[in-house]
Amino acid sequence: MRTGFFACMAALILSVPAIAFEPESALDFKVKTIDGKDVDLSKYKGKVVLIVNVASKCGLTPQYTALEGLHEKYADQGLAILGFPCNQFGKQEPGTEKEIAEFCSKTYGVKFDMFAKVNVNGDEQAPLYKFLTSEKTDPEFPGKINWNFEKFLISRDGKIVKRFAPRVKPDSEEVTKAIEAELAKK
Repeated sequence: MRTGFFACMAALILSVPAIAFEPESALDFKVKTIDGKDVDLSKYKGKVVLIVNVASKCGLTPQYTALEGLHEKYADQGLAILGFPCNQFGKQEPGTEKEIAEFCSKTYGVKFDMFAKVNVNGDEQAPLYKFLTSEKTDPEFPGKINWNFEKFLISRDGKIVKRFAPRVKPDSEEVTKAIEAELAKK
């Protein structure tokens, strides 16, 4: 009798669908660093975060200079810049993670955090970018990524505050005012 009960309970438990993980914040994801280490983005909770899809062979690549400038100016105040290389636009990020890291370091002196190459659109879109571009999680700024160097400003609690088009320079007044406004919030 007991065997039948346990068999029925096991069958019932196994038939219950798993509850899907529903992230509530842009910082609820695990990603890989550019050198292949796993990192939980929750480590950035409490910081203001600028997430940027980057590329080394793009007309907008010089934005690395401005991104590094923001990092140097605001990191001590709580800004974290996260660069995600992407090869989906004109195949402008063809290198390996090691080559990308070397290029960023040698050419632009990048010290902000860089991550493994991702897809920001399409069938193989990284979960973080699904979240960032979803109308459900970002009704004010939804939609696919248009090109390299699209920027998302994330509040200290992981909410999407602003989205900046690729041609909006990271050190523009529009971006710096938004960053400073978020940094002023405690």
